[in-house]
Amino acid sequence: MARALLEAEGIEVVGEAADGESAISEAERLRPQLVLLDIQLPGIDGFEVAARLGEASDPPAVVLTSSHAASSYRRRLAQSPARAFIPKGELSGEALAALLA
Repeated sequence: MARALLEAEGIEVVGEAADGESAISEAERLRPQLVLLDIQLPGIDGFEVAARLGEASDPPAVVLTSSHAASSYRRRLAQSPARAFIPKGELSGEALAALLA
């Protein structure tokens, strides 16, 4: 769903992953500018993926997303190396592009 929305808005989506471990592998292989992570990934969650990606020598910008409000994750978001949190209902190509500007 996110892929179709973002591609319709002109964002090039270079990869997808079904779980946290795959997200790390794909990000290391593809080296994208930005990684959009669902917080509730199977296996390791989006927060842990963001932390591991942040350890790279040239880490991508990480944006976390969830169907839950940011207030549900307040403490963990404050400690995360992720650049931002965007609720799924507000996800758009424009919002992501603004974070890279």
